[in-house]
Amino acid sequence: MAEFLTHPALAARHGFFTRRGGVSTGAYAELNCGLRGDDPPANVAENRARAARALGVEPADLRSLRQVHGPRVVEATGAAEGATGAAWDALPEADGLVTRAPGLALGVITADCAPALFHDAEAGVIGAAHAGWRGAVGGVLEATVEAMVALGADRHRVNAVIGPCIAKASYEVRADLRDAVGDPRFFAPGRDAGHFQFDLAGYCVARLRAAGVAATAIGLDTLTDEARFFSHRRRTLAGGGPLGHQISAIVL
Repeated sequence: MAEFLTHPALAARHGFFTRRGGVSTGAYAELNCGLRGDDPPANVAENRARAARALGVEPADLRSLRQVHGPRVVEATGAAEGATGAAWDALPEADGLVTRAPGLALGVITADCAPALFHDAEAGVIGAAHAGWRGAVGGVLEATVEAMVALGADRHRVNAVIGPCIAKASYEVRADLRDAVGDPRFFAPGRDAGHFQFDLAGYCVARLRAAGVAATAIGLDTLTDEARFFSHRRRTLAGGGPLGHQISAIVL
């Protein structure tokens, strides 16, 4: 069974899925939900189907995106945009999804970046966003909130949770990234001169709170927890090779 984590701040059905409970093997073991890479497509389709069914929806009702580290957000309706089974290049190019359509699951793919899930229970609106540092700086989190507001949500009723992502102690960056973020509160001195430790989850939470949203982070590090999570940085430190991705999803 596809394993996932939940957070009490979100009343809607949701899951921050781990890498456990899928059919993929090798570097992609087990619940790889990423469409890019050399994992056989049939394995990825089965993994995504398991994630969908774990949340009580059919695989065709799990929506996802062609993520590009940008601020664009799209609305998922009853049509088949972004449906599981679509080829990578057929997915909408965006990093945020929102809907008020019951029975749809909104999913984002990560392997160190921050997955964010959103819910306004009173309005019946949900959202999901993929926030790497570029997307967060570019405003994808705020854009997701604004897209929810356009569907009838109230930002002050929205609850948001940042799921498992690379933690500050694991995320060593150079000065150019620190300068691009431009907020020293989320950086500490790195182990080497000219390097810094970046608190991606804290930065995302702070941006959401500044936008009027009740936000928190689940507080799990994808890099150090190899048994449960895929990690781009871990793969890079190991010299490269195949990379799997976990999915985070929410259902209205």
